[in-house]
Amino acid sequence: MKLALVILAAGSGRRYGGLKQLAPIGPDGSTLMEYSLYDARQAGFNKVVFVVRQETRELIRAHADQRFGRHMDTHFAVQRMDVDGVDRAVAQRRTKPWGTGQAVLAAAEFIDEPFAVINADDFFGANAFNALGAFLNETTRVDPTTYAMVGYKLHNTLSEHGAVSRGVCRCTPDGWLNQIVETCRIVRRGDAAVGVGESGAEERLSGDEIVSMNLWGFSTSVFDTLEKNFGRFLQRTPCLEEDEFYLPAAIQHSVEQHEVQVKVLPSTDKWCGVTYAEDTPDVVRRIGELVNHASYPESLWG
Repeated sequence: MKLALVILAAGSGRRYGGLKQLAPIGPDGSTLMEYSLYDARQAGFNKVVFVVRQETRELIRAHADQRFGRHMDTHFAVQRMDVDGVDRAVAQRRTKPWGTGQAVLAAAEFIDEPFAVINADDFFGANAFNALGAFLNETTRVDPTTYAMVGYKLHNTLSEHGAVSRGVCRCTPDGWLNQIVETCRIVRRGDAAVGVGESGAEERLSGDEIVSMNLWGFSTSVFDTLEKNFGRFLQRTPCLEEDEFYLPAAIQHSVEQHEVQVKVLPSTDKWCGVTYAEDTPDVVRRIGELVNHASYPESLWG
């Protein structure tokens, strides 16, 4: 059965200081997103759609053609500033894309099968893709309004080099998503962590909370869901020059309206990513250890 992977790669890398999507991480020069792509391919995903900015499209396309293009059915979708329903002058004042929810919408023209969504600058681990692939094959095809999200323990997702934002998940006892609470400026504090919740007040976190790292599994019905919620966002957002349409918030709204349900697939793996340039040596070390333990070949694509 066909499965697709959508990689959100339209970020500008302002905190990182460069195009981190193409930063070499592995011993053969592989990028972090290539390790996710390798894991996804092993789990049965045979198509990849990169969502990119217009100015980085050819750079990422050239990298894909050189590295793994012969192994995957590869497509590129451009996340544009000018979208239907927005005044052109407003769109021209934006300095960043419209957010992860609209990025997934940009991939719609290339997708006609169940698919996963990931960020280009995160490492999730093979177990996550195996679980998500199995879910998409077994559940999403039967019930297209049932989605999935891989959840990680908060303490497995923190950076040692700066604060991060995470969607803290509240779930039913049997693992269905009730709510995602966006929590920002999260840092370690002793054996626990602290962050700033939606109220603006500091909140203490145990570190065992389940958080979303934007690893989702969807049927194509999600495009209708996102289209509707993006229209609502454009009508109700006071600052269209800056505010973003986030994927978790859109899915959260549809969960609250009982339009969809989301199964949270727990992962005990340690996430890693390159939010900050200072994260890179730690990620290189982690990947190197996995290669040394034969979790990955030294040369990903042979």
